[in-house]
Amino acid sequence: MPPRRGGVLLHPSSLPGPGPIGELGPYAHAFLDWMSQSGLTIWQVLPLHPVGSGNSPYASPSAFAGDWRIISVEDLVQRGLVDPGPLPWGTDRLDPDAVDAWKRPLVRWAAQAVTASPECRAWVEQQPWLADWALYNALRSETGAGWESFGGQRPSSKLRKTYATQIAEEEGVQFLFATQWKDLRAAAATRGIRILGDIPLFVSGDGADVWCNRELFQFSGKGDDAIADPVAGVPPDYFSPDGQRWGNPTYRWDAHQKDGFAWWIARVRRELEHVDELRLDHFRGLVANWAIPAGEPDARAGAWTPGPGRALLDAVAGAMPDALGRIIAEDLGDITPEVVALRDSLGLPGMKILQFGFGGEPDVWTQNPFLPHNFQGSNWIAYTGTHDNDTALGWYRSAGDIVQDRFRRYTGRDGSNAVWALLREAWASVAHTAIAPMQDVLELGDEARMNTPGEGTGSWTWRMRDLPWDRCTMMRGLGEVYGR
Repeated sequence: MPPRRGGVLLHPSSLPGPGPIGELGPYAHAFLDWMSQSGLTIWQVLPLHPVGSGNSPYASPSAFAGDWRIISVEDLVQRGLVDPGPLPWGTDRLDPDAVDAWKRPLVRWAAQAVTASPECRAWVEQQPWLADWALYNALRSETGAGWESFGGQRPSSKLRKTYATQIAEEEGVQFLFATQWKDLRAAAATRGIRILGDIPLFVSGDGADVWCNRELFQFSGKGDDAIADPVAGVPPDYFSPDGQRWGNPTYRWDAHQKDGFAWWIARVRRELEHVDELRLDHFRGLVANWAIPAGEPDARAGAWTPGPGRALLDAVAGAMPDALGRIIAEDLGDITPEVVALRDSLGLPGMKILQFGFGGEPDVWTQNPFLPHNFQGSNWIAYTGTHDNDTALGWYRSAGDIVQDRFRRYTGRDGSNAVWALLREAWASVAHTAIAPMQDVLELGDEARMNTPGEGTGSWTWRMRDLPWDRCTMMRGLGEVYGR
């Protein structure tokens, strides 16, 4: 049985510090010190790849590249690679415009300074994904859009020669990201902190992965006129009455299986180079995914289509024997007995979101599977909420009289400190891991929500003002009481 442990969910972009976005520099290392003093041993992050539309880390143009935005300028200054003068103090929220205008040139200059170094060249030689990504990124920078704007051009030696300078620069960018992340992960390990990453099931339709591997995805039509069809999403649910039309291309699972899931194996291997454990987002899509005809404006007309089932994860385990012991199933949403059977047959931990525990009909709400007394065994990660939920305080304030009454009765509290009561329930539960978004540790309201599913703008910008050293004793005490 895994040891009982507690942790926090915080993406590096939300860290405090100088500049318009959180970074992998001194404040990230100081955050590890904060975790250590708080007795927390698991740090969950969102996908670490370049963001896509709406600044979402779940819509990345690459399933392999690192997010240049969180490269630390402070570290670049200390290494003598850039000299921007006095660094501006951090903005209260992530500022995408300032990231592009102020930070992008600094990262590019630093990349140009390192790309010819022996260390960078040696690292590049060990990255089989990098050549395609760097070429794609060069073309995208020129056209301002994804591969559909490339005029039918495909990866070729001629294109690589034409864009050699831009490719070398991107190699330098990725080397800087890799170097800083490696240092941060090593610092976490010395403090006994494990990093939990996140891998979305689907990839961006206009990204490098689809451009270079079109045969692995479902398209209708021919040649450059082909469109992704059907596209991925989820049916109507708690979050959205129309469902969610994500728009990602769906997989040709027969093509993946034919080559032994080689692309997936490479993808999971890449993720596990970065993190100690990995949350498989939309796990239920391995059994069946909601496929929506490309012409439909929302998700209501979709239908369930078969996924690869256990075959994919068996292939991953065959290539990386320790991989399954490091994977967590995001088993939320429309979960069927087949999904539960797949999760349990592989021994994967599932997720329990406490905010979901207080709904249901009056005579059966106490049977809600998200209430701690209904957890079956300990192989769970108990969350107060996730990046897709409102904060605990925001949730309680908007929950309505019935849910608030159930919450007060269940927790034995009067609701005056609902956040702390929810944290206590998570930490007291039998789940071997308890995680809270940093916003809940800070007891913030809906103004600090990270993401609202189905809304295209306004998300992914929350940022801490400073590290909450005053909360260390509180969090450590919670862990001591409940053996975490």
